[in-house]
Amino acid sequence: MSPSRPDPELPAIIQALPARSQALYRQAEQQWCRQQGLLLFAYGSLIWKPGFEAMEQGPAQVHGFHRALRLRSLVNRGNAAQPGLVLCLLPGGSCRGLFYRVSPEQSPAVLCELWAREMVVGSYQPRWLNCLSSNGPRRALSFTLERQSPGLVPHLSDAALLQIFEAAHGRYGSTLDYLQRTVRSLQAHGIRDRELERQLRLAAQQGLIG
Repeated sequence: MSPSRPDPELPAIIQALPARSQALYRQAEQQWCRQQGLLLFAYGSLIWKPGFEAMEQGPAQVHGFHRALRLRSLVNRGNAAQPGLVLCLLPGGSCRGLFYRVSPEQSPAVLCELWAREMVVGSYQPRWLNCLSSNGPRRALSFTLERQSPGLVPHLSDAALLQIFEAAHGRYGSTLDYLQRTVRSLQAHGIRDRELERQLRLAAQQGLIG
């Protein structure tokens, strides 16, 4: 990926990201209502490690996208020798997760830090999604993935998944640990994801979980 040309009007941490990530940050920054604060839809690690305080949070559901462990990870949960996997939102179906609202005062800093965390490679396509929360419909930012993305991994056999669960480790730990944390956190919030739970059982049956 070619290096980005820094935009001096952007925060320094955003200037260090690829040009695509910078452009998408600009769009997101212009599309949220500063009076009500930043609204987010979390479906993966943001549930168990948000990295910010929310003034409002609760269960929510989006239609038109589903959660899948299919985004290749070469740094955080894997490496060049053994790529790992992290979650993404793919078109089709529906997804249950958490809705967050960050205070207006904290929102600019949270958006910036979130971008540096999620858009370091620029694989995701951030979108404002219609979420059905306990307080009614809300429009929240989330990180989706287009099906033509080069980071999207094809459907894998169970044998291929097990190889990744056994060997993929990155800067923040293993793919298997990432999966475990997500499933446990979803269950703690009363959310069941049958496919992720099946994948976790598969790993347990092979003795990969202590």
